[in-house]
Amino acid sequence: MQPDVIPMLDYEDGQAAMDWLAGAFGFHEVTRWVDEAGNLSHGEMVTGNGRIMLATVPGYESPKRHRKHCAHVQAWSALPWVVDGVLVYVDDVDEHYARACAAGATILSEPEDGGPGRRYRAEDLEGHRWMFLQRGGPKEV
Repeated sequence: MQPDVIPMLDYEDGQAAMDWLAGAFGFHEVTRWVDEAGNLSHGEMVTGNGRIMLATVPGYESPKRHRKHCAHVQAWSALPWVVDGVLVYVDDVDEHYARACAAGATILSEPEDGGPGRRYRAEDLEGHRWMFLQRGGPKEV
């Protein structure tokens, strides 16, 4: 069954993004269509019952590259919040966080309890922002 909402994200290097998202955030590749030039024309990845779609659009500039020359993006990027990002539920935030750190994710906030539950925030290799929220609250120790 398809999810009711599927985030669609552009990347300057969609193929590298798919490989990185698999290693760092645990997504699993479903579809990878590559054009004659080697650019990702369409990609799909899943985690749990969630799905994302990715592509490389000619002329696209990632958030990470854009903030280098745009004061407005620099200003909101200085905050750890997820702006225009994706929320992903995971079974164990601390385990997920360790995996993301090992893969070189930019950590915006360490794992913390509060609000909707145990969570952390990170940026991917091109500056897209993600929040990972533990299902069912903190794990029992």
